[in-house]
Amino acid sequence: MCNTTAKCVEDLSGRARLLLVSRRRGNYKGGRQAASQSRGRRRRASMKDDLANWSAAMADSAKAAHPSKEEKNMGRNWKNRIGLLLKTNSAPSISNRMKTKWHRPTVDDVTQWAQSLDNLLAHKYGKTAFCVFLKSEFCEENMEFWNACEDLRTLSSHQELTSKANSIYEEFIKNEAPKEVNLDFSTKNKITENLKEPNVASFLAAQRKVYSLMENNSYPRFIHSELYNQLLAAARRRRR
Repeated sequence: MCNTTAKCVEDLSGRARLLLVSRRRGNYKGGRQAASQSRGRRRRASMKDDLANWSAAMADSAKAAHPSKEEKNMGRNWKNRIGLLLKTNSAPSISNRMKTKWHRPTVDDVTQWAQSLDNLLAHKYGKTAFCVFLKSEFCEENMEFWNACEDLRTLSSHQELTSKANSIYEEFIKNEAPKEVNLDFSTKNKITENLKEPNVASFLAAQRKVYSLMENNSYPRFIHSELYNQLLAAARRRRR
């Protein structure tokens, strides 16, 4: 109990301030959580599209013959692994590429993918399969950056080139960029200097570093993955 009226008023005022601060913090935290949940729902929807299209493509490839029990299990395991991505953050959908009915890869095609990363990226089906694999390893930003640099090199208009270069910098290069790629300080500084007068080679050094990173890390894992083995097995079944 308060001993005096003044002390009671002061005590009640202090409690009111604490309650107000607490409510403000709760509203701020709730707002951040709601925004995060909204982003998560959009990303999960994008991943569901990817998974649905990828599953359809794999099912279409398997129509040529009846796979063995072991091959069926391998396919289910891989689809389950991709399914786990629905609970995580992801890059924008690649479903548009998945909807195209490509020339189905032959055994020679799939075998060539294992010879070099260049061969893999030169084949539309192989490149998309690699994108799916990178997404499963949460490093799809490397492929997206490499593709953006390739697109930049096709531009001739100075205005378009400047806009694209700035977009690449904002998305992949600057500190805490949404899809920041792993580059050293010197390379980033060089890019910043190049952006003063952007050209088709402004990101060339960075593109080579990212390519090397994929070539020495993600690419070997893809070639030894269940996904690659499944694609190779499907191509062999179609040849029979």
